[in-house]
Amino acid sequence: MPTMSKTILMIHPGGLGDVLLAVPAMVRLRTRFPSHWLVLCAEEQVTKLLLACRIVDAWTSVQGRNCADLFAGADLVTGQIRAWLEDCDLAVAWTEDLDGKLNETLRAVGAREVIARSPFSATIRAKHQRDRFLEAINEAPSDDAGDILLTVTEPLFRLGRVCLEVAGCSTEQPLVVFHPGSGSIHKCVASEILASVVTAVQMSGAIPVILEGPADREPVDRLLQLCGDPPIILKGLDLLSVAGVLAQACLYVGQDSGITHLAGLMGVHTVALFGPTDPDRWAPQGAHVSVVQGAPCLCSSWSDVSRCQEKSCLKIQQGDLVAQCIVRIEETAARQKILSGCLVTDYPVMLE
Repeated sequence: MPTMSKTILMIHPGGLGDVLLAVPAMVRLRTRFPSHWLVLCAEEQVTKLLLACRIVDAWTSVQGRNCADLFAGADLVTGQIRAWLEDCDLAVAWTEDLDGKLNETLRAVGAREVIARSPFSATIRAKHQRDRFLEAINEAPSDDAGDILLTVTEPLFRLGRVCLEVAGCSTEQPLVVFHPGSGSIHKCVASEILASVVTAVQMSGAIPVILEGPADREPVDRLLQLCGDPPIILKGLDLLSVAGVLAQACLYVGQDSGITHLAGLMGVHTVALFGPTDPDRWAPQGAHVSVVQGAPCLCSSWSDVSRCQEKSCLKIQQGDLVAQCIVRIEETAARQKILSGCLVTDYPVMLE
C-alpha cells in the first residue's frame, strides 16, 4: 500500500449475497474518492474476490480479531486496521450501531467521517437492497442497474478453465452452470424442475455443470438421482474458482443465492429462480437477468414461509423455464459465432 494514500474503510458483516449487493455502493465510493485506498472488512472469500476484481484495494476479515476490536474500544484497535483508520477520510459500517460504540471507536482512532447505518434501517426508503446500501451512505439510487460491475481478470478466467479441464469438461461446447442450493431449503425450486432443464441442456448440445458448495449436498444429490445422464459436478470450489468457472458459461441457472448474485454482477446470462423472497427487492438486476417465480408468496413472515407446505411461489412452470433457458443458450451461441477471435465469454475479461 502506498504510504501516502488516504483510506476509505468499509465494514460489512453480511454473507456473500449481501456483500455483493453492496458492490454498487463500493463502486460509487470509488468514484467519489478516486485517489483513496478502498479497504473492505468482510467475509474472507468475498473480500479476496473483490480484491481480484479490483473493486477494493485491501481487505481484512470481519471474523478476525482486528475487526472485533472495533466494537470494543479505541485502545484495543491495533495493527494494520489502526494504520488504515489513522489516515481515513471516511469509515462506512453497513450495520447497526445502536449504542454508538462503533462510531465512537472509529472516530477516536482517526476516521474523519463515519457512517454507521444498516441497510435494513426503517429510515431508508429505497426498495431494492442494492439501492438501500447506496442510500445508507447518502448516495442516490443506482441508474446503471444493468452494468457489469465485476470484470473478471485473466488469472481468474484461467483458474476457472483449469477447474473445468480437471473435471473432464470440454470448453469447446457451450457451458450452462447450475447452482441447485441456497442459504435456505425454503427458497429452493424442486429438483424435478431443475432436472428437466439439465436434460434439455444436454439435448441442445450444451454441457451442464453443477456447482456444489458446502451446504449443497442434499439438493445436488436429489438432482443427480433424477438425471439420466449425470452432469459434471464441481465440488467445494473457493469463490475465486467459482467466478472463473462462471466466466466460461453461456448461461447460469440458480436459486435465490449469493452465487446467483455473483453471476448477475459478472454479466453472465442468468436465470434466477425466486420463491418466497421478493425479487423486486432481492434479485440481481440487468437485461441479462431473467427472474422466474411461481405464484406470488402470501406468507407474511419467514416463520410462515418455513411452515408453509404448499409453497406455490416455488411451483415454476417447467416448460416455460426450459424454453427460456434454451433461447438464452441459442442467443449466446449466435453472438459468439459473430464475435470470432474473441474469448469464449460474451462479456469483458480484463487482460493483464
